[in-house]
Order: sequence, then C-alpha cells, then structure tokens
Amino acid sequence: MDKSNLLIIVASVSIFISVLLAIFLVTVKTKHKVSNRLFAVFLIINAIDISEPLFNMMVDGPSNLGMLRNTFAYLQIPVFYLYILSVCYSDFKLKPQYLLHALPFLIANLALVPRFYGVDTAAKISFIQNRQSMIELQFNHILIHVQMIAYFVAVFRVLRKSKTLYLENYAGKSISSYHWLFQFTVVLSVVYAIALLKNIFKFSDYPYISEWMKVGLLLLSLFIICWYLFKALNNPELFRNVDSKLKLVSEIISEEKNSDELVSSNKEYNEELLRLKNYMIEKKPFLNSSLTIQDVSSEIQIPVRDLSLLINHQLGQHFYDFINTYRIENAMNILKDATKSKVTILEILYEVGFNSKSSFNTAFKKHTGNTPTYYRKNL
Repeated sequence: MDKSNLLIIVASVSIFISVLLAIFLVTVKTKHKVSNRLFAVFLIINAIDISEPLFNMMVDGPSNLGMLRNTFAYLQIPVFYLYILSVCYSDFKLKPQYLLHALPFLIANLALVPRFYGVDTAAKISFIQNRQSMIELQFNHILIHVQMIAYFVAVFRVLRKSKTLYLENYAGKSISSYHWLFQFTVVLSVVYAIALLKNIFKFSDYPYISEWMKVGLLLLSLFIICWYLFKALNNPELFRNVDSKLKLVSEIISEEKNSDELVSSNKEYNEELLRLKNYMIEKKPFLNSSLTIQDVSSEIQIPVRDLSLLINHQLGQHFYDFINTYRIENAMNILKDATKSKVTILEILYEVGFNSKSSFNTAFKKHTGNTPTYYRKNL
C-alpha cells in the first residue's frame, strides 16, 4: 500500500468517527446543549482540516474551495476556546461579540483574494508552485501560529482560574473532569506544536520532511479522535459548576487594599470563625454532596465575600478542602467504629458527602497519608 492510499484510508476513518461523534453530541438529550454543540462544531472543523487526502483525490489542482478548506483551521482554535468556556462556566451563553473570533479567518481569506481567489487556474498553479516566496502564505502562516499561541495561553488561564474558583466556592461534584479538559488541552497543544514545526519545514529547504510530518499528524489525529470518543462516553457529566461572575480571593483582597477597606478586627474574626465551626459540627452541612459556599453563607448569615475571605484567606484553606476535612473526619470515625465494620468503603464515602471514589481516596490520603482500606486494616 502506497502513502497516498494509506492517507485516504486514515482520513476516511477519522472523518467517519468525527462526524459520528458530532451527530451523537448534537442529538443526545442533555441540559448542556451549548457545550455539546460547540464540541460538535470543533469536531466537524477538525474533520474538514484532515480531509485533504480525500479532497485532493476528488479535485485536480488548486481551487478556491481547496484554499477555503485550508483556512478553516483558523476557526478550530476559537471554537475550542469557546467550548472550554462553556464547560467551565455554568452561566456561559453564546453572544454576538463572539463572532469577532472569526476575524483571523476573514483576514486570511481577504489576503488571498487578489492573487489566488480572483485569478484563473494557471495563476493559481503558479501561486502554489512559488508558495515559498508568496507573502500572502507567509503572512497567513505567521497569523495562524500567533493565533494558536494566544488562544492556548487564554485556555490555560481559563482552566487555572475556573479550578481555583471551584476550590474556593464549591465542595460538591468531583473535579475529575477538569483533568480531562486539561489533558485535552495539553494533547491539542502538542498536536499544534508539531503542526507548527511541520510548517517551518514547509517553507525551508526540506519540504519533504513537512510531508512526512503531515502523514504522522494524520495518523495521530485518528488516535486522538478515538480518545475523544472514549472520553465523551466515559465522562457524560463535565466540570460545569462555576459561575463566571465569581471573583478569586486574590482579586477580593486586591480590591480591598486598593479601596482602603478596613480589615475585620480579631473579635469579629473569632466570632465568625466560632459561628462557622459550630455550624459545621452541629448541622453537619458537609453531608450534602452538592454543598456550596453560598449555602453555608445563607445559613450562618455571613456574607459570601466575608466567608470566602475567612476560609480561603485567613484559614489558608480552599473551601473545597475545608469541607472535605470534615467529611474525612466523619469517615474516620465510621471506620473506627467496630459496629460498622461491615459497612463498605463505597457506602461510607456516599454517607459522608462524597460522590466519587477517586475524590474520596484523594482527600482521605491527603488528610491521613493512607488509603481508607489501609487505615481500616491498621486500626
């Protein structure tokens, strides 16, 4: 089997899986329609990007449609960025200003109008043959790589901020899906880094290296798309609990310093801390698996802003860890109780407020240095 046939087969399989997954995401019944549809659009654009071997088989020579297909890569990263926003923030909504993310796509195509889109086939062939000296193609390659770097920096910033906001304000669902988003971003950034290297060789004296890297990227894309499918089926519920209007504790502290607000006195601090601890011991709110800092605030009549500063700043713990400490202490008491020796670890973790085995084990080991099973055996 020669290289061209292999590329056609790999591209066909990749496109089939991408389209199948996109159809599943659009048609599946869920309350998270926006993020699913954005991911579906991302997959379709990716399918268009890897369809080059099939397109070349059907279309002989350079064409306007072929060049347009190439420039669809400008839309892939912006759609990915919007997908990340939609998954991280529960209040995400599509807005007209998001159309501005398509500007690089429009600029790239406008730059190609005079000497490619607006000329005959012979001129198009000459344009492609002399691509290394064509300023439009050089400009477009620089533009897409600048766009790539800017968006990946933005995505990693969103992921870091949303994770911190979650830890500072929520103690409910597991954040394991954050790790999926992070892995997704890292894998995609590696793929684009390889694509960047491929394009460097494309405009060098070694264009054949670029061609072989293109083959490698196509094969890699097939495995990544299969991984997408596996993750989508195994992670039906993603990390989507954070309200984008929430502020980081560091931002609140900075605002207070800038506005010269008075810091609470030791007496006020001690009173609020005592009220919080009494509430945690007496009412056991940590048993609620979807507890938020807003829930605690409304119960003990301390403003969310002040309560967030009390726990996340003055106590030096994220709200997530603060609540999990009480859950683990409760779990330890159950594990020590000889009359409950028949109660399974799974039953215990649900009883104390956790809703996933991985988050329970991680929190338990962080608090005690041991796994729950080892702790029970060595009492």
